[in-house]
Amino acid sequence: MPTAPTPFPLLSTDRLDLIEIKDTHAADLLRLFTNPEVTAFYNVVPLHTTADTLRIIGMFRERQREEAAIRWGIALKGQQEMIGTIGFNSYTKGRKGVIVYALEPAYWGKGFITEALTAVLAYGFHTLAVNRIEAEVMPGNVASEKVLEKSGFLHEGLLRQWLYWEGKWYNINMYALLQADFSTRHTA
Repeated sequence: MPTAPTPFPLLSTDRLDLIEIKDTHAADLLRLFTNPEVTAFYNVVPLHTTADTLRIIGMFRERQREEAAIRWGIALKGQQEMIGTIGFNSYTKGRKGVIVYALEPAYWGKGFITEALTAVLAYGFHTLAVNRIEAEVMPGNVASEKVLEKSGFLHEGLLRQWLYWEGKWYNINMYALLQADFSTRHTA
């Protein structure tokens, strides 16, 4: 017998609401993932139309229903317009998750991703009970590396030809944060 769907977990911080990405956010997502500054270090399925974006939103919903991934829209407090996304591209409850995030350039350098990341990490470690959260960062994405290091992630090394995307191999820097390290940082 199927279980009743659970409500999407809304999160909030001092300045942000982490919201469910709905069909009404298609234009926001299209704007975000067609910006070359955003996608310079972010391999994303090419989006050209609202229909493309609606398929991605449907995929987000399906992966969340399957308890395989969860993605939040990032909105300024009290607003519904998305300025970015954050979440687990994949996770296995009780084991590990892989974090991803993207933010519109107008909001870079203001601490928004670090703030959103802290809330999502807490959700991952406490609600999903993962022990390890990984972040795969393309070499050259210095801003993302700084966010991760500020959040307690450790650089574990370069994974050579780790990612194959659109006919090309990419090296990836692996960052990781363990639940014990997060708890130590956030109970002191």
